[in-house]
This record gives sequence, structure tokens and C-alpha cells, in this order.
Amino acid sequence: MISDSNEGMNTVVLGIGALSFDEVVAVARDGAKVAIGEDSRAAMAESRAVIDALAEDSVPHYGVSTGFGALATKQVPKALRAQLQRSLIRSHAAGSGPEVEREVVRALLLLRLSTLTTGRTGVRFVVAETYAEMLNAGITPVVYEYGSLGCSGDLAPLAHCALALLGEGEVRDAGGALLPAAQALDAAGIAPIELREKEGLALINGTDGMLGMLVLAIVDLRRLVTTADLAAAMSVEGLTGTDAVFAADLQELRPHPGQRDSAANMRAVLAGSPMISRPEGFTRVQDAYSLRCAPQVHGAVRDTIDHAATIASRELASAIDNPVVTMDGRVESNGNFHGAPVGYVLDFLAIVTADLASMSERRTDRFLDVSRNHGLNAFLADDPGVDSGHMIAQYTQAGIVGELKRLAAPASVDSIPSSAMQEDHVSMGWSAARKLRRSIDGLGRVIAIELLTSARAMDLRVPVQPSDVSSAVRSRLRERVQGPGTDRYLAPEIAAAHSMVLDGSLLAAAESVVAQQGRQLR
Repeated sequence: MISDSNEGMNTVVLGIGALSFDEVVAVARDGAKVAIGEDSRAAMAESRAVIDALAEDSVPHYGVSTGFGALATKQVPKALRAQLQRSLIRSHAAGSGPEVEREVVRALLLLRLSTLTTGRTGVRFVVAETYAEMLNAGITPVVYEYGSLGCSGDLAPLAHCALALLGEGEVRDAGGALLPAAQALDAAGIAPIELREKEGLALINGTDGMLGMLVLAIVDLRRLVTTADLAAAMSVEGLTGTDAVFAADLQELRPHPGQRDSAANMRAVLAGSPMISRPEGFTRVQDAYSLRCAPQVHGAVRDTIDHAATIASRELASAIDNPVVTMDGRVESNGNFHGAPVGYVLDFLAIVTADLASMSERRTDRFLDVSRNHGLNAFLADDPGVDSGHMIAQYTQAGIVGELKRLAAPASVDSIPSSAMQEDHVSMGWSAARKLRRSIDGLGRVIAIELLTSARAMDLRVPVQPSDVSSAVRSRLRERVQGPGTDRYLAPEIAAAHSMVLDGSLLAAAESVVAQQGRQLR
């Protein structure tokens, strides 16, 4: 639940229930504060009492009085159990490679904290409270690209976060400075934690990293697929195509929800466009697939995103740990940490991201070919031969799309056994999430180039004008990028268009006009 804090900032209150996508984004990206509800405090105290009782038992209990993984058969005496938990965190904080982005680490911390506050992990309230204090102070543990196999959860990334909880390792402070964790905690007035039985295991045994990246990806892709609908409609206009194929009754013959919504978006953009009016004697009754089938492809992307969102919502409602404290007070081993459900949909999204970008690139390419662009200059150049226009912008798109196709190869079909064959099938969900983030970055750049190209084509068709929606988008783009002319340094123009895709300003320009017409983009 998001509430208003005394400081006037939004605060996400963690309780027994599931977090929403908006709450994850608020904390991960927007720096919202977190608080722990009283229901969680009571649930955590109850389950901790169960763990404390098992700690006194002479019978070994996994995670409480034994080693871990393939070492689970070794019973550890009580005097060494604090060392056992410390050693677990230190040894598992074994990541390597580039640092992971701040928003990903904050999402990971939040989601692990969310599981702790369910009361199903058996940790003390002070452990969860200290994680909340770290988030609120803007302290972000340094987590590395490599180290997680997605089973038993995101072990290495979570261990680097837990290491900071102990006052060890490195972190970034709220200003981004790299500091020893002990120094950052001290500056924020946060006391490091001395772990007790089971707590080290509870801090690292979850799918929180891959789930956090999945939630962020879904939020990004929902915006980008609507932007792709806008770009596709503007390409139909710039290529003087037909909007007849997007009619609602034709879409109802194949009632996929995503297809319906993408077609509706394209109709809204194209409504009343003089650029797609049909002069007498017009003979082109069908456009190429990249134009005519845009709702079918974009719609399938939408439906895949919705499926991924269903899986993510279930994961957000989960309490993942091993062993887990059940509602009736048992401590049971389980396999809920396996990342297969998350890994699969991360791979699905990488596939549709690549295909969405691929179709966008094909539309761009049509603008540049005089045999297919219906009366425009070659490469939309001012003086073809002297000028190259957008020739190499399409190369950039093609290079990105080629990379996206390679990134679409699934990670989740791979498995490399670990822990002396105790963990003999792993999900590779973290790897699926990492490559999806790169895919989404590429998709935004590809769509930006299509929008840049379609707007240029519209300018070259003056005095014929596009729809009111497309005109508004073109005008917004022209605030940052000049119209057609002799060749200019093109990279900054692509960068400007990309930034306007990312910040949503081009989409907002379209939505403003559509709203004035009594409709909305979906």
C-alpha cells in the first residue's frame, strides 16, 4: 500500500499482502520510502519463536543447525552458528563483472524485504527493519552482473546485499559515491546486524533479482508497445498506406485482446488523416505486412506482456525461502526458490521484444527505398547522392535488431549443475533478466529511429498534412530535432528522439490530442 509520509514523500507500507507493480517502481526508480506494517511485526515474531525453539533442539534442522546445499548433512554446534551465517553470506557474495544498475538492486532489496515481512522466513524483525532503513537512506549494495544461476534463487546478488547488512563489502550512497558498507551505515546511523540461526539463508534464498527486473521490464514494455503503435501508424501515413485494414469489425474476427487494442490505437492516431486519403484511380489495395499486420504482431506482444504480468503478480504474492515457516508453525524444506516460472516469461519477453523491433526496422527501411516509398527521395535525402539522408540510421536499427535476435535465444533452456550435483537443475532466470534489459534498451532506440524517419517523410510530403495526432508528435519532435535539409550530424538527433521515447514526451503529445477527441490510447 502506498501512503503519504510526514515528509510529503510517498511511502510503501509492507505488510502480509502482495506489492503492486507501481509500488515496486516507486521504490526502485523513484526513491519512495518503505515502512513495515504492524501485522508483519506480529507475524515475524511468531515465526521467529518457531526458529528459536528449533535452535535448542538436539535434532538437526536444515538452515538452523546444519550446513547448506551439499553440506546440509553436517550438524553445526550452537557456538558456531553465528559464524555459520556470516560464512554463508561472505562465501556466497562471489559476484563478478560490471555493477548492476541501482534500480535493479533497490527492487531486489525491496522484494526480499517483502518476503521477510510475510513472517514465513523466521527472521527477527530487526533484520527486516535494517533493510528498510538501508532503502530509506538510499544505500545501495554493489551487486555484480555474474553470480546467479536463478536457483536456489539469486544467491550471489542477494548475498552482496546481505553483506552490506553486516557492515561488510561496498555500497553506493544516496549520491552515488562508492563507500565501504560500514562507513555508509555509520553515516546513516544504521547499526550492522549480527545474524542468528537461519537468517543468512533467509536473506539469499529468493527470486527477487529476476522478479524485480521482470516487473521493471513489464512496465517499460507496456509503454514501448503503445509507442510502437504510434510509430507504426505514423509510418502508414508517411508511406501513404491504408487504414481500412485496422477497422474494428475486422479485428473482431480474430478476437485477441492485444490485437484489438493495438488496432484501436492505430485508428486513433490515423483518424481524419489527409495523408491516407485515396485519390481517384488509386490501385494499391494492400500494404506490406510490416504495415498491414502491425496490430497482429504488436497485439501478440501485448498478450505476451499480459501473461508475464500474471506470473509476476503471482510471484509478488509469494513468500519464497527454504526452509519456510508454514502458517501452522512447521519448518519445511521446499523447491519454491526455483526460478523457472520467472525465467520462462523473461525469455518470452526477449523474443517478442526482438520481433517488435524487427517489424519497426522493416517499416523504416521502406521509407528509404524509392521503389517502395511512393514518391519520396531516396533515403529521404535532400539531394540524393550528395546527401545520404537516413541511410545509416537504418543501419543502426539493423545492427540493434541483429543483436536483439541473438538476445532472444532463451537462457532458461540451459542448466549447469552446481553444489556437487545437489543443485542439478537451475533456471538461469537471472541471465534471462539481464539480457532482457539490454533488449528493451535496443527496442527503444529502434522505435525512436522509426519515429524520426516517419516524421521526416511527412515533412517531405508538404503541403499534404498528417493527422492531428501525428502532427502533434511531429511538432514535439521538432522542438529537439530539425526538419529535413542537407545532411547533419545524425547521432545527436537519434539520441534526442530516443530520450523523448524514454521520457514519454512523444507519446504524451499523441495522448493529449487523442484525449481531446474523446478517446484514449491503450
